[in-house]
Amino acid sequence: MRIRVVNPNTTASMTAAIGRAAAAVVGTGTVVEAVQPTMGPASIESHYEEALAVPGLLEQVAVGERDGVDAIVVACFGDPGIDAARELASGPVIGIAEGAYRTAALLGRRFGVVTTLRRTTGRARELAERYGCSSLLTEVRACEVPVLRLDDPTSGARDLVVAECRQVIANGADAVVLGCAGMADFCAAVSDEIGAPVVDGVSAATLLAESLVRLGLTTGKHGEYAAPPPKPFTGMLAPFALPDTRVTMGAGA
Repeated sequence: MRIRVVNPNTTASMTAAIGRAAAAVVGTGTVVEAVQPTMGPASIESHYEEALAVPGLLEQVAVGERDGVDAIVVACFGDPGIDAARELASGPVIGIAEGAYRTAALLGRRFGVVTTLRRTTGRARELAERYGCSSLLTEVRACEVPVLRLDDPTSGARDLVVAECRQVIANGADAVVLGCAGMADFCAAVSDEIGAPVVDGVSAATLLAESLVRLGLTTGKHGEYAAPPPKPFTGMLAPFALPDTRVTMGAGA
């Protein structure tokens, strides 16, 4: 089995960390391919950056389809481009926010989220509602560390994440979701330090994707997630036009 884990930003060190987190949890015989776009922002911390990350993400989904991967994981906590990726991919597509939320829902009555910047907390709440988890969400806390400083030992990011996670548990949650793919390396250490379950979305989404493939299940293709209709694209998006794969029956058929 091959799972393509797409980091929608273009920072290679984060892609490598995401790949390590995903590879650490899969079963024997499952290969993790951690990749990043050839274009797009270095990190995703705004609606603007998220929108501009989607073409590069879809580029990598298309490459995965061409290469015959079995599943796609979108490794950004905003789950950018998920619906479009599901239209393109023949296998299951899981975003790390959805993977983390659905996993945390199994660990207790309620859970909280610790993310990077305060400006991203609205999307975390919005996705909880989309995935049917808003009634389980106690709070979304921000440690106010930019994504690209999460792996900087001088930033104090890990200590800030631990402090916010500890507060989530103190405020009544049973588990904590880490709201950024760049926090994947922290997960086990943070859980040990606060003495409560901490969910990394990269690991959770990768295992969910692997499970769906083993069950022989994928996205339903008879409605909203059918392949997009072929049509011309212009300008710099011209390469994203899809071929017409519909079968035309002959008059004598």
